[in-house]
Amino acid sequence: MEMNKQRMVVLGGTSGIGFAIARAAAEEGAAVVVASSSQTRVEAAVAALGASAKGSSIDLSNEAATRAFFEGLGEFDHLIYTAGEPLRLLGLDADLAEVRRFFELRYWGAFAAAKYGRKSIREGGSMVFTSGTAGARPLGPGWAAASSICGAIEGLTRALAVELKPLRVNCVAPGVVKTDLWAGMGDDARAAFYASEAARLPVGHPGDVEEIAQSYLYLTRQTYVTGQVLHVDGGGLLV
Repeated sequence: MEMNKQRMVVLGGTSGIGFAIARAAAEEGAAVVVASSSQTRVEAAVAALGASAKGSSIDLSNEAATRAFFEGLGEFDHLIYTAGEPLRLLGLDADLAEVRRFFELRYWGAFAAAKYGRKSIREGGSMVFTSGTAGARPLGPGWAAASSICGAIEGLTRALAVELKPLRVNCVAPGVVKTDLWAGMGDDARAAFYASEAARLPVGHPGDVEEIAQSYLYLTRQTYVTGQVLHVDGGGLLV
């Protein structure tokens, strides 16, 4: 499947993995639409992606805003959902209201995107969601919320692959990737964490966003895969 004949919507596409996906697709000639909550980031991403790119500032945790976005978008081929705030460890001692807020963007935002975006996806198109290896292997205490979200997204992926057939619905589960997800750790702690992951992982390094982006593009092209979770983790689940 040639990207130069495709229109791709990347929600969360102005930074991190999402921007890497949008850039890789645009470099292959795709018409890319990116969206995130920051107008400044939207403008910067569109400028970097080139003349064929478009962008919107949208609160993806707001159902009405998501509905309005898709109503004005027109037809497209692939919906990619990577939106999420920096990671926070929320275990059983966390306030339940805070845990519910953590679900709003990562899970319910994806649910709403599927609900309102599905009718605009052309024949042969796809959806690709984002979970994480914490769904299969939490990294330690405090991962109850993050692990639960990953599991919920993966369950949603399988259910929608059946409900929306023949539309293909898949999910990428990255391992440790060098993004703003870990920004809350502080520079020194983050550098030490990356070094420890490099020593642990069979591939010898934490992921780069460009590596992960290729997994999403693969799933948009692979016409015989649906309802699957693709773990891209440098072998992290093995060790």
